[in-house]
Amino acid sequence: MTDFPRHRIGPGAARGLRTLTGVDEELLSRVRYERSKYTALGGVVLGTSVIAAFSMWNFATEALGRISVVALLPTVIWMLFVLNLDRWLVTPQPNARRRLGPLLTRLLVALMLGAVIAEPLVLRIFQTAIEEHVQDERTDTVDELRTNLVRCNPVPATTRTVAPAGCGTRYVLSFGATPGDRVDELTALRSDAATLQKRVDQDTTRLEAIDSEVRDECRRLVRIAATGLYQRTSECLRLRDKAQDYRTTHRTAQNERRLAGMNTRISKIEGELTSSRSAFLKARDDGIARRVAEERAKQKEIGVLERIRALDELASGNPVLFVGIWLVRLLFVLLDVLPVLVKYLTGETAYDLMLTGESNSAVKIHGEQVRLAERRALADLEMAQDTIEQEVRRHRAESEAAFREHTAAMNIRVRQAVNALEDEIRRSSTV
Repeated sequence: MTDFPRHRIGPGAARGLRTLTGVDEELLSRVRYERSKYTALGGVVLGTSVIAAFSMWNFATEALGRISVVALLPTVIWMLFVLNLDRWLVTPQPNARRRLGPLLTRLLVALMLGAVIAEPLVLRIFQTAIEEHVQDERTDTVDELRTNLVRCNPVPATTRTVAPAGCGTRYVLSFGATPGDRVDELTALRSDAATLQKRVDQDTTRLEAIDSEVRDECRRLVRIAATGLYQRTSECLRLRDKAQDYRTTHRTAQNERRLAGMNTRISKIEGELTSSRSAFLKARDDGIARRVAEERAKQKEIGVLERIRALDELASGNPVLFVGIWLVRLLFVLLDVLPVLVKYLTGETAYDLMLTGESNSAVKIHGEQVRLAERRALADLEMAQDTIEQEVRRHRAESEAAFREHTAAMNIRVRQAVNALEDEIRRSSTV
């Protein structure tokens, strides 16, 4: 392959942006006219990471409920992560046109990343409407709680007062004493007083009629002939006795005193009930204020999930807002997918072709190097095997020669021993 001269590019902003695209500057220097394309692509990658950082900043500040330096840590980490991920997504790959699977995978990752980044930005854009909706909901919740607490804790009319339907234990408050504790006594006392009042009224009416007859009769005087004096008639005396007998038998004075005592007691109990009712109302107001304060204490800073729910509720009731929200979401998703789209919609560039050629060449060279190393290794193995076989044959020949020499020496020794033995036998026979 022809070796073109490679020029080293000096440091600069343009080269820094191209670094974000993962290109090889030495290879790109052979097609200098494409530098501007990859510089622009690096700017798109950087812009996407900046948008992601702004999105995470909004998310972190909303989660913390305030602007804090702590939010910088996840913001920087998220920005670097998105920057590196987008760099991986747009890094030129050899033979990219031949592989549809990696392209679809990268587009899917970019879409998911864009959806994650877009949501905090959408919440930020519609922040005012979301906060107003949440505050209205919280106000309605507090008002509903206060209404239910008042409805479920009425002033007891009797000791057997039952809480209204739908209250349960959530809205019922507990009290040490209630006005209903003496209502039964007051009701019974009023009933007895009313009965006694009727009786006293009847006796008073009857007694007034008798007294009227007594007054009319006793105003008449008769003259006694013997003495010449005037005195009341016997009918007057009889009516007076009748009136006195009526008072005695009907116990009118005792009933009036008893009725006066009952009325006094009724007035006293009514006063106590009024005081008890006032105390009950104050205790109920204090209990309601405490429960409302507890409910408001739960309503702290508006969280992310609450904002998402409020945004969905706003969108569901307003078609125009629904379309606007989704247009903004799609806009941010498109901005986040833009690096991948720009990379793969521009088609295969000269740099890509060169990268593919160099990659294929490197793969081919590597394959040849592997095969050459394999042949060398096989040759070395064959040579080593031949050397070992020669050594084995040499050792075998030496062993056979040594064995023959040893056998010959043994034969000589045996023959000498046999000769010596024969000589000894002959000498013994001669003697």
